[in-house]
Amino acid sequence: MEGVRLLRSGDLVRHAAASLGRVLVGLGAGSLVGILLGYLMGTRPWARDILEPVVELVRPVPPLAWIPLAILWLGIGLADQAFIIFLGCVFPILLNTYEGVRAIEPRYLEVSRVFGADDSTTWRRVVVPATLPHVLTGLRVGAGVAWMCLVAAELQGVRTGYGLGYMMVVAQDLARADRIMVGMVSIGVLGYLMNRGMRGLEGRFVPWR
Repeated sequence: MEGVRLLRSGDLVRHAAASLGRVLVGLGAGSLVGILLGYLMGTRPWARDILEPVVELVRPVPPLAWIPLAILWLGIGLADQAFIIFLGCVFPILLNTYEGVRAIEPRYLEVSRVFGADDSTTWRRVVVPATLPHVLTGLRVGAGVAWMCLVAAELQGVRTGYGLGYMMVVAQDLARADRIMVGMVSIGVLGYLMNRGMRGLEGRFVPWR
């Protein structure tokens, strides 16, 4: 069986590790930017007025359409692949965070002020707990999109080295359908494990959900 042979040789682990590293870099950058901008847009009307048109202009453009520019600007390597993944996952995270802030009941903020809480306390005790379920949902959606973008980025942006997408396109050239299937199953398993990990975070930090 091809999957067993690739595991024994260590090639499958190297391909999976390379792809996972690219996903974590792109998803990490997308999470940081998406969460910060989501909170900023949700709490500052001036930021929403400035950023919302930009977000709605860029968001409909498929991340894959950026691949030629990413290669021209960043070359072929981790940077261009992480950029494509970033573009795919940043908007679900941003919008979920933004909607989470907007969904906060105004009376909760009013009660916090009545009891004399300052802005930092209100943020820590009211805003963050109220929006955390939305943020974690955005992260789960973003992680799924990140894997989809990764494969396309590796198909176009890896010439040598390792990566599940790279392994699959080489297998296509060799007419090795079995190796392509191994790559697809590996992506599904990694995506499932990442989703389970995020479910675990939800159970830890949002036990009431």
